[in-house]
Amino acid sequence: MVPTLEDVVRITGLHVDGQAVTGTTYTRYQELVERLLGLEERGERSSLVQRTALQASLGVASARRQTGEGQAEHMERMTDDARAAMAEEEGEVADRDLRRFLTLVIGKLILGTKGDPVGCRCLPLLEDLSSVGNYAWGAALLAHLFDSLGTSSRETGVAGFFPLLQVWAYYHLPSLGRGVARRRSAVPLLQRWQFCRDERSLRCQVTMIHDALDTTPFGHVQWTPYVGESDAAQPWVGRGRPYFGRDIWLHCFNTVVPLHHRLVARTLGLHQAAVEFPSR
Repeated sequence: MVPTLEDVVRITGLHVDGQAVTGTTYTRYQELVERLLGLEERGERSSLVQRTALQASLGVASARRQTGEGQAEHMERMTDDARAAMAEEEGEVADRDLRRFLTLVIGKLILGTKGDPVGCRCLPLLEDLSSVGNYAWGAALLAHLFDSLGTSSRETGVAGFFPLLQVWAYYHLPSLGRGVARRRSAVPLLQRWQFCRDERSLRCQVTMIHDALDTTPFGHVQWTPYVGESDAAQPWVGRGRPYFGRDIWLHCFNTVVPLHHRLVARTLGLHQAAVEFPSR
């Protein structure tokens, strides 16, 4: 089983329908960064801008995550601070700051990179602000996450929006006990959960999770955790439903990843031939 487009839609609220997140990419973005953001690019050949410079330009330079603060709370607090800073702006100044904020959200969260700088490959798509909502950012998030997941046992970091994986595990593998439901009616579903803080070392936690996954009984896997969820409160689910049960290519700029229906059929409530369990 792998995260699906339905998981992305329900957990994040991002659209998976619309225009593919693709287009021209460059070896350097200096002209776009200076013209659209009014900032300096990091390095001569780079697609990164400094996070601190981007946050300072929005008046939220000190908006670091606080101890025990989840990703949703951090994003909500940063959004409120940025909204207050931009409340009285208009015209080109308001457009510039909106692009700065979108670059921070897309480049650091949706299509996040390892390390502190913020990716700015999305800038060509932000030139026309009226079309930003037409792109399938949820599909791009999943493509970027799949492409970033390494196969090495030495891997200790993940690029991309890793809270998707956390909440996905809370729903499909509840016996791991890694999350606590706190707001049972909130949507998107990411807002319902708070992660359990664990003071043990990373090595100890990874070993414990590996052992738990290896011994999780088949009956403890929640294949269809969204049964009973109302689509009326989540209109973005209805828009994305035509894309859930099919083989599809996920686009994220230069990355194109296949999502095979045979790997996700059981999580859609269908028979999955690739997963057969002997009767007991």
